[in-house]
Amino acid sequence: MSIRQPIVAIDGPAGTGKSTVAKRVAERAGLQFISSGSMYRAVALCALREGVSAADRQRLIDIAAGLSFHFFTDPTDGTVHTVIDDEDVTEALRAPAVGQIASAIATIPELRAHLVAKQQEYGRQGGIIMEGRDIQTVVFPDADIKVFLTASEQECARRRWKELHDKGENVPFPEVLQEVRERDRRDAEREVSPLRAAPDAIMVNTDDRTIDQVVECLLALITAWRADPRLHGHDLATAAGCGTVSGRRR
Repeated sequence: MSIRQPIVAIDGPAGTGKSTVAKRVAERAGLQFISSGSMYRAVALCALREGVSAADRQRLIDIAAGLSFHFFTDPTDGTVHTVIDDEDVTEALRAPAVGQIASAIATIPELRAHLVAKQQEYGRQGGIIMEGRDIQTVVFPDADIKVFLTASEQECARRRWKELHDKGENVPFPEVLQEVRERDRRDAEREVSPLRAAPDAIMVNTDDRTIDQVVECLLALITAWRADPRLHGHDLATAAGCGTVSGRRR
């Protein structure tokens, strides 16, 4: 009899390494990686193509309701592909204009409801790692493994500044720091699905950890869960020797 694979939910502010960590952990643990943000970008891409304004809420909601998603990982290079309605849109989703619209439409409650339902349907059989900002609180509140990555504002800003610098964009560090602070504030204070850790989420601070160290931490959590799927929260963190849980025991 096959053993069900876990649902791993990862949230945290921008700059904590969520996507990079989740991709690497998924590859090594044999799970499917899904970025919830790619779904919002897909709606934004369709809106751009159809000339739909970001202010046309009902049309945007209709687009979200009608999209069919599929994800797969290229075994040759590890790239995670996003497919909507049989079209691979992975590259198209990276366009800056798509990201700008996605950020705006993500505040529409009815649109989020459609995409959350699709995320839940895609992951209900387990075997996935999904990252975002409301995965362990809204999308999968009963996820087998809930992780909330944290880092100081200074460290998040430093990582973002380096990323921009490596791309040849000479943005002053104070400007990047202010951007990080504003984004975190918006995410934490928004009415719909605010960014917050679930009471039984395992908190992993990435300030003084390399990406590889964070990956090993999450792999330890998955290994501990596979050894005993009854473990959650405090007990899982203790068994894995990784992370802390400040909320209630599950």
